[in-house]
Amino acid sequence: MRMGEFSRRTGVSQRSLRYYEEQGLLRPARRPSGYREYEEADVVTVRGIRMLLAAGLNTAVIAELLPCMVDEGRILEPACSSMLPDLRRERARIDDAAAALLAARERLDALIELTAESGVTDEEACAVVAGRAGRRDHPVAGGPR
Repeated sequence: MRMGEFSRRTGVSQRSLRYYEEQGLLRPARRPSGYREYEEADVVTVRGIRMLLAAGLNTAVIAELLPCMVDEGRILEPACSSMLPDLRRERARIDDAAAALLAARERLDALIELTAESGVTDEEACAVVAGRAGRRDHPVAGGPR
């Protein structure tokens, strides 16, 4: 099937399909005219790529893992436990990213609380407060206490 039909069938944009091919994740056959020709097996491959992307893996990691996946019917599944170290490494990376996001949310919550406590809602009053923030003796402008 040609790219347009394949895109509709998989729900993946043609741009993404070209990107998957650039990354070595998808290898459609080429017609003499240069047009890509996709097979039924490519549908399963794209579903596997999307599943791994949704799991937070980047395309470089997917390129390493994809050869270790097998078609077990409707979706690709791991074929061997040799993938475990890579999967665990990626899980640790996601855990670190999640922890960083939670820490950022806590800082934002603190800023929201401090802003709400200020009670200053008038824009002119905010400008006066902001002018004071520019002074060196102000705790925010002067840096850490």
